[in-house]
Amino acid sequence: MAEDLKKMYRTIVTDHFPNELRITFGDQTLIYKKRTWDLEVAPGEVERRGLRYGENPDQEAALYELVAGNLILGECEFIKPGLGLVSSLKESDFIQFGKHPSKTNLTDVDNSLNIMRYLMEKPCCIIVKHNNPCGVAYGSTLEEAFLRAFSADRVAAFGGAITLNRAVDKATAEAIAKHYFEVLAAPDFEEGAIDILTRRKDLRIIRIKRMDRLAEYANYPVVEFKSLMDGGLVLQVSQRNRIRSKEDLKPAVAVKDGVEYRCLREPDEREVRDMIFGWAVELGVTSNSVLFVKDERTVAIGTGEQDRVGCTEIAIFKAYRNYSDWLCYQKHRISYKQLELEIEKGLRPREQKEEIDEETRKNKAGLIGAVMVSDGFLPFRDAADVAIRQGITAILQPGGSVRDWEVIQACNEAYPPVAMMFTGQRAFKH
Repeated sequence: MAEDLKKMYRTIVTDHFPNELRITFGDQTLIYKKRTWDLEVAPGEVERRGLRYGENPDQEAALYELVAGNLILGECEFIKPGLGLVSSLKESDFIQFGKHPSKTNLTDVDNSLNIMRYLMEKPCCIIVKHNNPCGVAYGSTLEEAFLRAFSADRVAAFGGAITLNRAVDKATAEAIAKHYFEVLAAPDFEEGAIDILTRRKDLRIIRIKRMDRLAEYANYPVVEFKSLMDGGLVLQVSQRNRIRSKEDLKPAVAVKDGVEYRCLREPDEREVRDMIFGWAVELGVTSNSVLFVKDERTVAIGTGEQDRVGCTEIAIFKAYRNYSDWLCYQKHRISYKQLELEIEKGLRPREQKEEIDEETRKNKAGLIGAVMVSDGFLPFRDAADVAIRQGITAILQPGGSVRDWEVIQACNEAYPPVAMMFTGQRAFKH
């Protein structure tokens, strides 16, 4: 029975989707071609197969690449054919197939690229799990970027998809190969790196062409489709990041009963960098979401909650969990949960856990000095209050709530005062 369950995740589901798909917008037609790859199903026997399966092993799925048509609606010109990234992957781009790719594997990489296009100026690593980033970081080297992103949430990163924006060198490959990941995508691989990475036989190693021009994709909108359970569709134009520099930030100002409320402190240069970095990440996070950033590295990400204070509290909880787990891994080479289990069984002294807990509390899980980023406005001051108690020094949020003045008060009442800026742009993603 157990073997049957394991086999389910390796079995390729035959799909019945057509090889070509045409979508007509009035008198304009877009043509898509289904992407398939050669697969050795038996020694010397090769078949063309598409995605392994969809989001789950019992769902058929197909990947299509735009091959013809140039959609223009009003003044908006959408992305043209010939600019494929994930949808245009060929056999030669899969340096190692590992297990045949599924829908989630490729959409994880796609959402990484969605974020990465705004983070190309330095070596960067994005680790995504179930289409949400769990760790994002810049580094002075690619290896440092990976280690910073990995340490941000080692627990969630297990089995995730890594995307890097520089050619993978041997040092980075060695750091990655020590851990289990499903996918690694990068623009290229230096000599010797592939030999190291292929020690992980199930790792899908993908070369993404045109990543050196990824920043240009910030200018290419696409049509987003949402299918309804009754067969209907909701279409929208993809969102563009409007917060790309300090000049794009707006002062946190509100008026209540004729009285103007304004934040007492402006963010410093480091906080501004973290705001811009965090907003790029935020555009790729499922709403409602709140994340914390420090020194151009995510500290924790709270995703997919129905209330703003709830996702803030979850992000804080994850910060403490991630911090204590990373300390434990560095000190004892095991997870924090494994440490707890071994203490319960009498295999380790309780002092080992107490030492980690004390250091985590002392440093407030790395939240001291962090910037809080929210994808929607703060409807009450409660989310700001719980974050301020953890030592954050700045907040970035869209603004526009009737209670903006309350949130500004919360920032001004903090000691020292907390800086806050508005984006004027909401970043919901559903």
